[in-house]
Amino acid sequence: MEDKKDFSELEKKVMFEKATERPFTGEYYDFFEEGTYVCKNCGLPLYRSQDKFHSECGWPSFDDEVPGAVRRQLDADGIRTEIVCGYCGAHLGHVFTGEGYTEKDTRHCVNSVSLRFLPKGQKPEKEQIFFAAGCFWGVEHLFKRFDGVLDTEVGFMGGHKENPTYKEVCTGTTGHAETVRVVYDTKIDVEDLIKYFFEIHDFTQVNRQGPDWGEQYRSVIFYTSDEQKEKAEKTKAFLLKRYNVATKIEKASTFWPAEDYHQDYYDKTGGTPYCHYRRTVFDKDIPISLD
Repeated sequence: MEDKKDFSELEKKVMFEKATERPFTGEYYDFFEEGTYVCKNCGLPLYRSQDKFHSECGWPSFDDEVPGAVRRQLDADGIRTEIVCGYCGAHLGHVFTGEGYTEKDTRHCVNSVSLRFLPKGQKPEKEQIFFAAGCFWGVEHLFKRFDGVLDTEVGFMGGHKENPTYKEVCTGTTGHAETVRVVYDTKIDVEDLIKYFFEIHDFTQVNRQGPDWGEQYRSVIFYTSDEQKEKAEKTKAFLLKRYNVATKIEKASTFWPAEDYHQDYYDKTGGTPYCHYRRTVFDKDIPISLD
């Protein structure tokens, strides 16, 4: 993440103190070039230009976000719904529904100073993808050691319960899977991360991983971009020629971080994963085509 001292006073007030820039003054209010809007604080993608529309409200408006990128929470006023970067928590603005501006009937009202625009063809420096592959302790432990992974966090995704606890997820009634957020440098190919995901767990098991049973231990790739989806589907199709692949490929939704004691669990305890280790699935010596 960027150092707060590098931001202007307005940027600091908006992103970290939840202030609002004056209407009709933002750099991206009347701006419709093709590209991607990333969080000015952490650099992860938040919005795509194809989801931007002119609402005449005074601030940039979007009717959709990058999957898994934005978190909604009750505003301090107890009425509105605040939106923040799902990764770093920087304040973005507010989200409204029921106004009828677009078919999606949603308006993300975002402060320009919370965003940085990347023109079409320019890749963000980092992206995130979410993996579920059984107990998240072991999955995180192994991904932390992958060259090019910048950060990891364990939590829950794919269910219906908001802000679930670990105890609630373990009941198997929340619909969530134990999931690891993986933030990676885009200098690496996300296909390599996806292959690694398949190599560190048994992707043929349904709602199970080793001794752990239940829907919360299912195998899922939660994608946040078209590139991730395409490469995940391509890799799965290749594996299906030889294996019964139970892994699902789904669009990322809200990621709910697990309690602090679950983060970096094996680094804290000095233990090692009991059902996660790297297996040889893809031939490393011969470049393979997944076509």
